[in-house]
Amino acid sequence: MEIKGSVVLVTGGGNGIGEAVAKYFAKQGAKIAIVDMVQENIDRVLADLKAMGAEAIGVQANVTSEADTAKFIQATLDAFGKLNITVACAGIIRDGMMLTLDKQTGKVARKLGLDKWQPVIDVNLTGTFLTLRDSAEAMVNGGWPGLLVTISSVNKVGQIGQLNYSSTKVADALMPKIIIGEFMLRGIKNIRCVGIAPGYTATPMLTGMNQDALKAILKDVHLGRLVEPEEIARLIGHCAENEAINATTLEITGGLCYPGGIAK
Repeated sequence: MEIKGSVVLVTGGGNGIGEAVAKYFAKQGAKIAIVDMVQENIDRVLADLKAMGAEAIGVQANVTSEADTAKFIQATLDAFGKLNITVACAGIIRDGMMLTLDKQTGKVARKLGLDKWQPVIDVNLTGTFLTLRDSAEAMVNGGWPGLLVTISSVNKVGQIGQLNYSSTKVADALMPKIIIGEFMLRGIKNIRCVGIAPGYTATPMLTGMNQDALKAILKDVHLGRLVEPEEIARLIGHCAENEAINATTLEITGGLCYPGGIAK
């Protein structure tokens, strides 16, 4: 796929990995549509993109809403006339243990509530599904070469305290294989789908954390540092240009290992 002149849609494009993806593709000559819940974030990233000389639009939307998904897909088509690459970066974390025991009695004091479970499922899984489903619909109907990208996580292998998050990320990692299997059955040949599973990434949440805690995290990373969002964006760009990468999920972790040096 030729990136220059392509139209790239990025959900969660107002910060973090999504922002880096939008700016990377803009530098390569793509036209950009960013989606975010926070208008202030959209305005900031749009200003940066336009200062780079990129053609870009922003849409304030909730990826868990079918109506909003239809809105930002249509806005992209209205602005640029096509859609080639969709990167579903929108995601949230609401950590918590399934059960917490009272230290005195040993009985359950509280449980992981639906207030932490459901929003993560809605954004990370349902939001990704809706974004990819409706993007694929546009690509099929338009006949354009297309790439759908899910954002999984190395925590797809399972992480204590992240039953909700890890469950969504293992599902996001599996989506490309199932989607392409369905495309094979339906004779859809113009669209590929890949997943990206980052390790510990230099987003504000991690770079701003206690530095001793950060050092403890990095002791298990062979590279010795956090993965930069721009490195993830470049990997997605490589996936766009190399059509043999399809129906799979790629890890980008800097060599995250279990104790003893076994790769995670």
